[in-house]
Amino acid sequence: MQRSEEPRRIMLFGILIAASTAALSPACTSTSMDCAEWIKPAGKAPRTLVYRTYPLETRNEKVVRAFVFVHGILRDADNHFRTALAGAFLSGTLDDTLIVAPRFASNSGSPGNETGDCHDPLASGEANWICDSARPDTWRSGGTAIDDKTLSSFDVMDEIVRRIARKDVFPNLKTIVVAGHSAGGQFVVRYAMLSQAQDKIGTDISYLVANPSSYAYVDKLRPTSNAIPAKITVGKQQDPSSTPSSSGPAFVPFDGKTCAGYDIWPYGLKFRPRYSSALSDTQVARNLATRRVTYLLGEADVLPLGVFDTSCAAMAQGANRLTRGLAFHAYVNQAQHAHHDAIVVPFCSHSQRCIFTSDVALPLMFPK
Repeated sequence: MQRSEEPRRIMLFGILIAASTAALSPACTSTSMDCAEWIKPAGKAPRTLVYRTYPLETRNEKVVRAFVFVHGILRDADNHFRTALAGAFLSGTLDDTLIVAPRFASNSGSPGNETGDCHDPLASGEANWICDSARPDTWRSGGTAIDDKTLSSFDVMDEIVRRIARKDVFPNLKTIVVAGHSAGGQFVVRYAMLSQAQDKIGTDISYLVANPSSYAYVDKLRPTSNAIPAKITVGKQQDPSSTPSSSGPAFVPFDGKTCAGYDIWPYGLKFRPRYSSALSDTQVARNLATRRVTYLLGEADVLPLGVFDTSCAAMAQGANRLTRGLAFHAYVNQAQHAHHDAIVVPFCSHSQRCIFTSDVALPLMFPK
């Protein structure tokens, strides 16, 4: 009887050892395929590559927070993954943080376009996204994949968020932070107002929007010079009501005769594609006002670097990325009655590495 129980004991012991080893496995910190996996929403054929510190399907009890970092116009998810790793290391949270960096690859470029050529090599079955800057249906504004018009880039983020929020996989996860810089910031600020997953997963989500070239306004108002604070507080929360004392409104209805596309998606709410059109304008405005968003703006991001949007619709939002961010922050708080935060990050220009390794950003990226 004792002999017959021995194989079972050995098997159970092996399972316990394997489980213990998995629980103690360190965060995966390379940009090789060892630290990556493919995901796709149910019922969709194209797949998307994500770099991650821990597998998304393996139970992990030590993870207490997740940081999802969306790359910029160059689609360099590996580089953004490295930045997030550096930030987690600096904040002392690397071991108990799940970092995810998705890649919205594109092989859709036309000759001579300005968005980094858009000629990424694609793996078998990898989703191919539109990235030409002049189009309203790119990956950064919730556009659909070229090879599956039912799949939006926001669907991919919904899938990432749902997987992270699974209590059977990450039972001790408390919060998810979705962040992006530049084109990634354009993605995140629009996803924050449109996300269909946030209210369904039962996990706290916040958003960090860094240095985007444009925003989506939810009505016809656009900023005047009075929307920009007379004094910018660097390194601390910006007071959204701190506007110049000169007479005149901070926001006025925009004269569409001078720029017919100022209120067309992704600058406004008109003609939103697929995923982005699922909610009414009223619901989108309510989401914008109620979801937890912080704008991280480089103190020196005042030059037309990194494929700066000079369209009339973007110029109606401000002269440069810093003023556009300050104006939008004032707009959502004053005109939409939100409670968003904004921090001007000292010494940073248009650099995701500078912003997301700064002392003011780290507590927001990896809340303790």
